[in-house]
Amino acid sequence: MNLYDLTIHQAHQLLKNREISSIELTKAVLERSAQVEKKVRALVTITEELALSEAEKADKRISDGDFTPLTGIPALVKDNMCTKGIRTTCSSKMLENFIPPYDATVVEKLREAGMVLMGKTNMDEFAMGSSTENSALFITHNPWGLDRVPGGSSGGSAVAVATGEALYALGSDTGGSIRQPAGFCSVVGFKPTYGRVSRYGLVAFASSLDQIGPLTKDVTDSALVMNVIASYDARDSTSVNYPVPDYTKSLVPDLHGLRLGIPREYFVEGMEKGVEEVMRTAIAKLKELGATVEEVSLPHTKYALAAYYIIAPSEAMANLARYDGVKYGFSFQETESMWDALEKTRQFGFGPEVKRRIILGTYALSAGYYDAYYLKAQKVRTLIRREFEDAFERFDAVVTPTSPTVPFKIGEKVDDPLQMYLSDVCTLPINIAGIPGLSIPAGFADGLPVGMQVIGKPFSEETLLRIGFAYEQATGWGERKPPL
Repeated sequence: MNLYDLTIHQAHQLLKNREISSIELTKAVLERSAQVEKKVRALVTITEELALSEAEKADKRISDGDFTPLTGIPALVKDNMCTKGIRTTCSSKMLENFIPPYDATVVEKLREAGMVLMGKTNMDEFAMGSSTENSALFITHNPWGLDRVPGGSSGGSAVAVATGEALYALGSDTGGSIRQPAGFCSVVGFKPTYGRVSRYGLVAFASSLDQIGPLTKDVTDSALVMNVIASYDARDSTSVNYPVPDYTKSLVPDLHGLRLGIPREYFVEGMEKGVEEVMRTAIAKLKELGATVEEVSLPHTKYALAAYYIIAPSEAMANLARYDGVKYGFSFQETESMWDALEKTRQFGFGPEVKRRIILGTYALSAGYYDAYYLKAQKVRTLIRREFEDAFERFDAVVTPTSPTVPFKIGEKVDDPLQMYLSDVCTLPINIAGIPGLSIPAGFADGLPVGMQVIGKPFSEETLLRIGFAYEQATGWGERKPPL
């Protein structure tokens, strides 16, 4: 096996037994990047010198016996998380040359654990998109079909893990931005419960929906990364002070005693036949593994898309108001007045999708429309949350497709925002309810990846990992590599 194809736990064993060094592993991953990056374009910044320096320090830690399962393991971070002294662009012209003076909490924690940082990954601008076509820098390509999108907004992170440009990566998920690209690239993507992982140092899109999580090659790796990044953080006012278990202890390969709900509303009109066939086979496998499977109804699901596209743009509009060309970021100077400079900074600094969402949010919050739109969307949010609560009185988890389609072609939906927004129809409700969701490889339709999503009640990450692990061990879909 190539070193860049190793999982975290495989690499950890080899490092621990001194069969390889972190320097060797890091060089193998850098060489892999040099091979594939021109084809997939997953990375905004490559920190080669830093990576080799951190790998050297990791080797010393390992030889001193002071190491964790993540020590010496090459990783990538989505480019909307602050990295001290390293450019953080949000794939936007607005922050093209922004260098943060501090690390995000998750980056801090991974550094303490001995991470080797390989660089930053491409994304939809300010995390607004479902295809990574909205990056102001360049489009990222799906390794399973280079004419296809990798999903978004964490497309760069998903592609990098699928191709071996890192052994794992961090993403952020506001409406499916970890899970949907994980499904499209045949990797594991985990969105934890809202408040489980600190958002301090994450550049905000929609503050009540954003959550950081890992993209990994398998479920065991997801548990290992969660063990490090899940914690209470006083610097994040939305962080929840709740005990963090050892997630690896939940990884058992059978599902006896678990009750799983299959919501009929998630098998939506417009779902591709191949996706539905893969999902029906996957559900049959879950039964075979010992789970009790029954249909459940979540009727308010159909309103989630509309509610999301009121709440998220409203919060985005408020969060993006800070980009005024004064303190940091892009600043348009060739004007006669301050107001003109502010207007031109936003005109040329933000891309079309970001502007579209600012306009949507401004409209929804404007006088005379607040009650009709924003307030109503928040009421729908409450209904969706309660509906999930009711379902979890009967079931331990709910199983759905991650996306109703396989990865679509680059450019196919870029001129039709509504069709693009529908790509997240299966993932949006989970963010609205603030609950955890895990996407795992479930098979292929027409040679393209299909993801299965497992959803749980708040802080039930262990249950989701158990289900994902059992399914993964029984099927091995995630072991297939893209033909690059």
